Amino acid sequence: MSDVNLDNISRFVNELIKKGFDDVAAKVEVVDSVMTKIANSSVSIVQNWKRTIVDLYLAKNRRIFVLHFEPKSFKDLQKHVDSVISLADRVTESPIYAPLPEPSKVRYVEEVIDKRVIEAANNMNSIAERVIEAAHRENIESVAGMMQVGYNEIILSSSKGALLEEKKTFVQGYLRAFAQPDGSGQWCYTSTTLDLSGLESMAFTASRYAVDSRNRSEIEPGVYDVILSPMVFANLLEYITSMASAMSVIMGWSMFMKNRPGDVVASQLLTLQDEPRNTELPNFRSFDDEGVETCNKLVIEGGVLRTLLHNTKTAKYMNTTTTANAGWINPVPWNIVVRPGSATLDEMVSEVRRGLFITNNWYTRLQNYVEGMFSTVARDAIFYIENGKIVKPVTKIRIADKLGNILKNVAIVGRELYNIQWWEVGIPMKTPYILVKSINISKHTI
Repeated sequence: MSDVNLDNISRFVNELIKKGFDDVAAKVEVVDSVMTKIANSSVSIVQNWKRTIVDLYLAKNRRIFVLHFEPKSFKDLQKHVDSVISLADRVTESPIYAPLPEPSKVRYVEEVIDKRVIEAANNMNSIAERVIEAAHRENIESVAGMMQVGYNEIILSSSKGALLEEKKTFVQGYLRAFAQPDGSGQWCYTSTTLDLSGLESMAFTASRYAVDSRNRSEIEPGVYDVILSPMVFANLLEYITSMASAMSVIMGWSMFMKNRPGDVVASQLLTLQDEPRNTELPNFRSFDDEGVETCNKLVIEGGVLRTLLHNTKTAKYMNTTTTANAGWINPVPWNIVVRPGSATLDEMVSEVRRGLFITNNWYTRLQNYVEGMFSTVARDAIFYIENGKIVKPVTKIRIADKLGNILKNVAIVGRELYNIQWWEVGIPMKTPYILVKSINISKHTI
C-alpha cells in the first residue's frame, strides 16, 4: 500500500464509524527487510520484502471483530470490511467487552533509526561473509543460518482519537555450526542497531559449542541439576510470560490460575520484567494497540508474582487497570528482561555435582497448561557435569517437568545478559545462563 500515512488511516477509521461500528482501531505496520540465508558456509539466497500489514479492530453492540490483511490499497480493504457488517448482528456478544480507552498524551521513547542497518540492507553479502569467517576461526566443517535487517513503522489510529506513529530498525540472526563427526552448536542475536561484534560473537559461540560437543555419548534418564543457556531459558520464559497474560488466566491456559499478585511463584533469585521501553530490543513500543502509553513493569520480583498483563478488556473483567499490553484480545509481553545475578558460567559449573549443561532446545510442548507440565527436546551441544567439571558431551535427552519447578528451583543466575530472539523465541529477551536444581530428564529417541 503506497497510500499509507496518518491522514489516510485516520480518514479510513472515520469512515468505518459512519458505517455503524461503535469502536474502531486500525494498526498499520510497514516492514522493509532483507534476509540472507546461509548454507554450507556460503550465502545461499538474499530475499527482500516490503510488507504492509493492516490489523483492524471493530466492535458493534458488544460484538468484537479482529481482522488481519495485507491489502494492495484501502479500496481492497474496504471490500473485506463490508462483508463483516452483514455478520455483525449474528455474532455472540463478548463477555469481556470494554470500549476503547480515551487517548492520553503518549511520551515517546527515543526513536531508534540506525543508518548502519539501512545501509546493511545493500551490503548483506559482505556482512554474511564476515560472520562466516568468524565462525571458521574454530575447527568446524560448516555453518548454516539466517540474518535479517530491516526498518519497521507502526501507525495506530482509533475512533477515540488516538493517532500515533513509531519507527525503528532491527537486526536478527541465528547461526548453527557443525564439527565432525557429530558436533553442533547454535547461537542467536537480536538488536535495534547494527553491532558486527554481536554477530561475530554469535558465530564464535555456535562454533565453540560445535567443537566441544564432538563424540557424544548417551546418559541415563533421571533427575539432574541443569544449567540452561540463555537460549533455552528464553524459550521457556516465552511460555511462562504468555501464561502471565490475563487472557490466558481467564481462558484456563495458565499455571498462574491459582495465583494472585503477591504470591510466591519462583525462586527469590528470579526477577522478570516486561520492558516495552527498552530500546535495545526490537519490540520496544511507546504505545500499545489501544493507544495507551506503555511502561516497564515487574512480572515476577524476587520470586513474587507482581502483575498479570492486561489490556482494558481483561482489566475491566478482573476489576483492575490496564498494564498497556494490548493486544486487542490477548495482552502480550513486549520485551522480557531478567535481572542479572553475579555468577559466571564457570562458577555455575563448579557448583554442580551431577548435572547437565544444555545450550539449545526445540519442540517445546505443553501437556497440561494449568499444571505447567511440559517437555522440550535438547539439541546441539549438551554436556554432562560431574564434581564441578564438564566431563563429556551427551545426546538424546529431553527435559520433562513443570514450568513451576523451573521457576522455583533456580539456584544461580548468571551476571551477563544476552539478546535472544529466533524462531523458537519470538519475544525479544535479555536472559542469562541459569542453574536449576532437580530437573527431570528423559530420553529422546527420535
